Amino acid sequence: MESSFRLAPFVGWSALGDYILRRLYQALWVLIAVTFVTFFISNMLPGDPALSRAGQFATKEQVAKTRILLGLDQPLHIQYFKYMQRLLSGDLGLSIVSRQPVLKELRDFFPATLELTIAALCFTLTIGVPLGVLAGSTKSRWLKSSIITGSLIGVGIPVFWAGLVFQLVFAGRLDILPLSGRLTLATPPPPSVTNMYLIDSILAGQWDTFKDALIHLILPAFTLSLGQIGAMARTTNSAMASVIHRDYVRTAHAKGLAEMKVLWSHVLRNALLPVVTVLGLYVAFMLNGALLIEIIYSWGGLGTYAWIGIFRNDITVIMGVTLTASFTFMFVNLVIDLTYPFLDPRIHYS
Repeated sequence: MESSFRLAPFVGWSALGDYILRRLYQALWVLIAVTFVTFFISNMLPGDPALSRAGQFATKEQVAKTRILLGLDQPLHIQYFKYMQRLLSGDLGLSIVSRQPVLKELRDFFPATLELTIAALCFTLTIGVPLGVLAGSTKSRWLKSSIITGSLIGVGIPVFWAGLVFQLVFAGRLDILPLSGRLTLATPPPPSVTNMYLIDSILAGQWDTFKDALIHLILPAFTLSLGQIGAMARTTNSAMASVIHRDYVRTAHAKGLAEMKVLWSHVLRNALLPVVTVLGLYVAFMLNGALLIEIIYSWGGLGTYAWIGIFRNDITVIMGVTLTASFTFMFVNLVIDLTYPFLDPRIHYS
């Protein structure tokens, strides 16, 4: 983060624009490095992309022709430079197996993961932050220890195990939430605008579809957020502990302000900076964890698409998924960095 702490307001749109341009320039080089590493590692995976394209019953001659057709007979560095030429023109290439543009397939798969990640982030903030505030402000040692211990348990629980247990309990025994999928089989998807069912159903005015999509979203989103809720509670608790005994907090109490007003307006507001900082990391953890969650809950998002690409040794799909996840992570971190001056007026970008 290229920011300086000064007793000055936000320096204006010019500095903001310069900062964004610098970050975009840095992001470009990061994405190039990501493509380089991912491309060469993907080509080391066991299996033959040409065989995946030609089919498992193809003859050796057919596989050889397919390899030439895909350009896989050329040296690896030549393949990489040709891929980068297409990428710079906005072409992510064709899937080796489905023969469809990877960009088109990403538009179909990514919104499902984005919807799942946003819902998981909402669970993380609405549960983790209040728990951290409670742990940081309570005078009960038992309550504080219980919250911290619970957060450690949440962080330590494997995501795949939690998903299976939640399915068994809430879908199997209690039968109050659906087992998997984004919608029931009897509910048709809403007209596609964003490919996020909640938003599309609202835009179409299909409230029954919205309710069905929301119910299907609860279990996978909560499972994905489980570890991050515990981490967020611990982060918020630590941030609260660093500011709750400051002079301005004691002054607010001396003025006779209500306890909750002091807690939320004076303590939490000044403790938000480290909390907001780790949000970018939590988004990255959620994107990584979405692979297992989507397989367990048959979600059909970016994680599922990545699994298909890896299983079929589809290099263009693997590259597309990696670039999308990397760009999303960097975009989220840029947005978070841009919120700093609004949380703390002493911060501006120069």
